[in-house]
Amino acid sequence: MKKKVIGALLALSLQGLTGCTSTGGYGNYATAPLHFNQKMAQDTAAQLVTLYLPAKTHLSLKQRIPPRDTYGTALVEALRANGYSVLEYTPQKRATRSQSTRFQPSAIKAPVPTIDLRYIVDAPKSTNFYRVTVQVGTGSISRVFTLAPEGKLYPASAWIRRE
Repeated sequence: MKKKVIGALLALSLQGLTGCTSTGGYGNYATAPLHFNQKMAQDTAAQLVTLYLPAKTHLSLKQRIPPRDTYGTALVEALRANGYSVLEYTPQKRATRSQSTRFQPSAIKAPVPTIDLRYIVDAPKSTNFYRVTVQVGTGSISRVFTLAPEGKLYPASAWIRRE
C-alpha cells in the first residue's frame, strides 16, 4: 500500500512539473538550497560522462546563467572538472558594416563542433520533488530528486534519456 501511495504521489508531482516548463524558458526555477543544487549538478555531470566522452566533447551552453543560479554555476564547474570543454553563453552582438567587411586574419579560426546544452530545474509547489532536465543536442536526459525527511536529497528516479 505504501509503495502505491508513493508511486501515485510521484506521478502527480511529475504531472504538476509539466506546468513549470510551459513558459518556454530554460534555467533554474526551483528554490533549492545551494548544497541541493550542487548535488544535482554533480549527478548530472556524472550522467553526461557516461553518455558523452569528456575529452572529445565540446559543449556550448545556450542560456545565460544568472548570478543566483547555483545549479547552473555548479553544473559548468562539474562539467569542466570532468574534462569537458564548456563554451558559456554570450549574446551575439551585431557587427557594424565596417567590421563585417574588413579582413581580419587573426580572427579566422577553424570552427570546433559543439553540442548545444540547455537545462531546466523545477519543482512543483508544496512537494519535496525537484526535476532536472538537460537538453544535449537534440536529445535530453531527466531525473527526479526527492527530499527525504532527514533533510537529504536523493534520486527518486533513474535517468530518463530521450533521443
